[in-house]
Amino acid sequence: MKILIGRSALSRSCLTLVLVVLTSWSNLAAAHCEKTLRWDEDPPFSMQMPNGDIAGIDVELNRTVLDRMGCNVTLHKLPWARALRELELGRLDILPGAFQRPERAKYAHFSGAVLPASHNILFMNEEALAKWPVSRLVDLRDTEFRLGAQISVYYGSDFQEVMNDPEFAARVTSLAKRENLWRMLDRGRIDGVIANEHTGAYEIRQLGLGRRIKATKVVVSHEPAEVAFSKESNDLDFVGDYAEVLQHLVSDGSYERIVQRYAPAE
Repeated sequence: MKILIGRSALSRSCLTLVLVVLTSWSNLAAAHCEKTLRWDEDPPFSMQMPNGDIAGIDVELNRTVLDRMGCNVTLHKLPWARALRELELGRLDILPGAFQRPERAKYAHFSGAVLPASHNILFMNEEALAKWPVSRLVDLRDTEFRLGAQISVYYGSDFQEVMNDPEFAARVTSLAKRENLWRMLDRGRIDGVIANEHTGAYEIRQLGLGRRIKATKVVVSHEPAEVAFSKESNDLDFVGDYAEVLQHLVSDGSYERIVQRYAPAE
């Protein structure tokens, strides 16, 4: 008994087979792109929302980029110093908001300066602001000014310059959590804290310290922050593709719309 299969039916069967194979390959490729992304309580860049979701400028931006690249994302909550170490060991794939430094280049690739410059500024309490009306951080080098900063965070060349003075460096309080620095500043135990302009304004408002702590016009650094990629788990082709997608999001206005969602212009 012969079974006759029409040409159109055979063509449909072949087409279905091709589509199944292509879909399988696509799913397999996506499944093989699994990336870990750092987050911490660092609003408005990354934070846990009231409903429990993790969001923020860096989180949403990187999820968008990696989704367009066909990658699945797993978030790892890590303080900054620990994140750098995990990146070095290859247990963290992607670290947003990193400045390129020679010691980091040993274990990390960088996206390049795609995003607009990130401004780190000096915040002071009212007493310190009245006592030291300065325009640059280096103007405080020969004073009794007590500074607060985060551990392992790079704040630019002016910060490096004042830290080269042993007497000034001895008056710098370095902590892992910025919230503790804001409370120390409010109580007068330190005179100033360096933070990103958006982050500082957000956190001060959330803590209810806006009457006591003020943003100054002292820009400590305005270098463009980059995205760091562990050399253990990312090659230069992947980094180049990432930078290309990121540049497209900047060019088409998507990046700015994400920023305005979390840090609207006042």
